[in-house]
Amino acid sequence: MTNRRTNEKPFNCQLFVCSCENTVSIDAKKLGQDLGLDRTPEIYNNLCRSQLAEFRKIIAGNKGRRATVACTQEAPLFREVASGRGENDISFVNIREKAGWSEQGSKAGAKISALIAESLYETVPTGLVPIVSKGDCFVYGGGQQALDVAQKLSNRLNVTLILTDVDGVIVPANTRFPVMKGNIGKLSGVLGEFEVTIDGHAALRPSSRSELKFQPEQNGVELSCDLFFDLSGNGPLIATSHGRDGYVCVEPGYPANISQAMYDIVGLVGEFEKPIFVSYDQDICAHSRNGITACSKCIDNCPSSAISPDGDGVRIDHKICDGCGHCAAGCPTGAVSYTYPGRLDVVGRCQTLVSTYLNADGRFPLLLVHEENLGGAVISALARFGDGLAPNVLPFGVHSITHLGHEVLSAFFTAGVQSVVLLAPLKKRDELDVLTSQVGLTNEFLKAMEFDASMRVELIVDDDPDTVSQALSKFRDFTGTGTQASNNFTASRSKRETARLALANLNAVAPAAQEVLDLPMGAPYGRITIDTERCTLCLACVGACPANALSDNGARPQISFTEAACVQCTLCQATCPEKAISLESRYNFNNSALSASILNFEEPLDCIQCGKPFGSKSAIEKVIAVLAGKNAMFRTSAQLDMLKMCENCRVAAMTGSETDPMAFGTVPKTLTAKDLDPDDDDPTRH
Repeated sequence: MTNRRTNEKPFNCQLFVCSCENTVSIDAKKLGQDLGLDRTPEIYNNLCRSQLAEFRKIIAGNKGRRATVACTQEAPLFREVASGRGENDISFVNIREKAGWSEQGSKAGAKISALIAESLYETVPTGLVPIVSKGDCFVYGGGQQALDVAQKLSNRLNVTLILTDVDGVIVPANTRFPVMKGNIGKLSGVLGEFEVTIDGHAALRPSSRSELKFQPEQNGVELSCDLFFDLSGNGPLIATSHGRDGYVCVEPGYPANISQAMYDIVGLVGEFEKPIFVSYDQDICAHSRNGITACSKCIDNCPSSAISPDGDGVRIDHKICDGCGHCAAGCPTGAVSYTYPGRLDVVGRCQTLVSTYLNADGRFPLLLVHEENLGGAVISALARFGDGLAPNVLPFGVHSITHLGHEVLSAFFTAGVQSVVLLAPLKKRDELDVLTSQVGLTNEFLKAMEFDASMRVELIVDDDPDTVSQALSKFRDFTGTGTQASNNFTASRSKRETARLALANLNAVAPAAQEVLDLPMGAPYGRITIDTERCTLCLACVGACPANALSDNGARPQISFTEAACVQCTLCQATCPEKAISLESRYNFNNSALSASILNFEEPLDCIQCGKPFGSKSAIEKVIAVLAGKNAMFRTSAQLDMLKMCENCRVAAMTGSETDPMAFGTVPKTLTAKDLDPDDDDPTRH
């Protein structure tokens, strides 16, 4: 077994495995065989305490080698002991809560080997966007409470107080920060770049004595800040389900929540780097063409409001994006791709995990995909207070569960997974439309191929460990049919290519291989049909197609179609002036879907002057029918004949006609004195 990216074998790494005071059952010899090590690894039992000196000695003597420690609880301690190493030179893997601490922990050897192998897989790092916050903070709220909060925050931040209500406010003896009143008309931006519009804005008059007095009010005052503390109690000014970095909204009646919010916001000062969660390729975006909007799935499903229209494409604000991945999962063309990590590495990690498990004699693997933070906490609770995970349940952590598309879910099964369970947190229960559609599409393929009923994707939305444990209980001692693990493949950076590879590999081992599968309307696969009686081969559809599924022929009027490229975006249908195009959702497994087929063609019209073939005969005849006798420039047969000429002959005919639009007329003769008086013998007198 090797690492796909670095070709690094596990025995080139320093591997530290600890049984955590013999609470985890580990067969050292079997572990070494499963990982392909050149010797049996040593199993420690108290590495973080009594054996820490040994860890320090080994790590200091091998500074050129990467280290992997099978413990996450004491990761800060091990990092401190291994100080001097780079952040990427030491990694940690949790074999305790994820495998060993289980009612069936003694049978988890194959899973432990798989978890360690997966931890050695190196993903391609994503880019970073810099964010700078100098600590300029607006506190927005009413009454004495808002003033008190502003005074406390002013010890750490550059505060400006905006009061919505001045009743009961005691005039401060010392104003360490600007005080004004007003109402926020608009708030936009993100940490370090907030833009604020204030109506009824008025600054505090320094002569205020027993009560606050203000300067004359102004509307539409625009200001900026780095942080915004909203204590107004009127609901969030930035209405997104995911909030916004640097914006804190807290109800004024909850002192504990206010204290926590104050603690959080003072830490948002300095220079930060935020991951770029998604990449974008406008060339294949199906959002719009020629002012006609077709696909807006990324905009409609972005809970952070980080995506907005931008001409024929969209614009993604990476400083606002928090990496939920709805856009990438739902994008039919793959114009938006997830990069934290990318598709290749998500599939590669899964293949490493599952192949190691199967090669270690593991059976019926269930892939439990969860979010690292919340899902990890549920798994930890199950291990500490419940029966733990079954030996065949392989936890697979991701940043966001909602970034997974059908192409990745299908690829999980080609790795040899028996079942896939997605564990989504409750806080996302109202934003799972895209994920649910991707799960449904994947299951549609698996069901049609007649795989065992266990070979499906199941979605669990819960944070309660007991509920999750009950949902997973049906997979204990599972005896399903399984799939062949030999169908692994290297994923493509292209979403649709990855999907086609995964589905082809599944179809190759399916109990009922498919040729053409009907799909629900709205699926990102299908074909189009053209009513050739209505079509004039104007080629508007070809110019509108964002996926190059439609193409023309420079030598003759012709429309060709490549089914595998079609994303069913409807742009061709919306653009067609003759309403001659209809769509059909389906998936074609045959290789014919990869080749272009001709949907409509006709012989070109020959120029009546030179005989050169040009244009579509039906299109030109339709234009003539529309213009004949109705347009001042095309009243005579000679004028209409110009439409039957190629571009060169048409220009020549127009310049030689009496109605040449480019004609300038006759240049007037220049008059002289002789012209004015022919009998005058001395023109110089004039």
